[in-house]
Amino acid sequence: MGWNPHFPSSVSSPSRGGYTVLINTWKRNSLLKQSVAHYASCSMTDAIHVVWSEIDPPSENLKAFLRKIVSRKSQTAHKPNFRFDLNKEDNLNNRFKPIEDLRTDAIFSVDDDVIVPCSTLDFAFTVWQSAPFTMVGFVPRMHWLAGVKNGIMYYKYGGWWSVWWMGTYSMVLSKAAFFHRKYLDLYTYHMPSSIHDYVTRERNCEDIAMSLLIANTTDAPPIWVKGKINEIGSSGISSLNGHSDRRNKCLNDFISLYGTMPLVSTNVKAVDARQKWFW
Repeated sequence: MGWNPHFPSSVSSPSRGGYTVLINTWKRNSLLKQSVAHYASCSMTDAIHVVWSEIDPPSENLKAFLRKIVSRKSQTAHKPNFRFDLNKEDNLNNRFKPIEDLRTDAIFSVDDDVIVPCSTLDFAFTVWQSAPFTMVGFVPRMHWLAGVKNGIMYYKYGGWWSVWWMGTYSMVLSKAAFFHRKYLDLYTYHMPSSIHDYVTRERNCEDIAMSLLIANTTDAPPIWVKGKINEIGSSGISSLNGHSDRRNKCLNDFISLYGTMPLVSTNVKAVDARQKWFW
């Protein structure tokens, strides 16, 4: 269908304040507690929103515990706002729903089992401020043209080892990435519903969809920030058999729905020179 909108006016406002941490969680309260406690301790955290998609709402005990820990862990006089964003159904599209009353332009999207040290996170925020239209994150991925059949190009999705081997990337995953809050609106209300339906049906690839949306809007690559992140949970869906095949299928199906390949490859990465003893 060749969907190729551009919304420069919708992503042109300057960054305000710090950043809003948007945590996606699913039945892992112990990990959620660790994650909320950590991000509450980061001085640039303005708010913490937990995307909750379980049938049962969070218990009053859990809500009270997390509010208390946010207040206790915060290192600043200004305490981060804390809120659960409740959803009636389990759907990966929920993690990109628009949020009312945000005070920041910067969204840091993160899974409940990913901990990024505050100093590393703050450095990534400064990188994002230099390019607020693009996606800035810690988990790079790539694509490449695998072949052409009957005039149709087929692409492969490459994980970390492909990025390491090739020295290039074209996506950063939303499991640990900054993007402008306007992309929540674009994802929910402007991206083709066929892509929403695909993510709902396959229960996968919402992160690829967001990468494609931002690349399609900016005609620019993302920015990979080199920094150590800690994964505190057990292996997720990326460890399951057939994961690579499903990601390949998602990528090609989305490109077919777009009618074009919007991803832009790059070999640039941002490194905090203060953390390195050599240039």
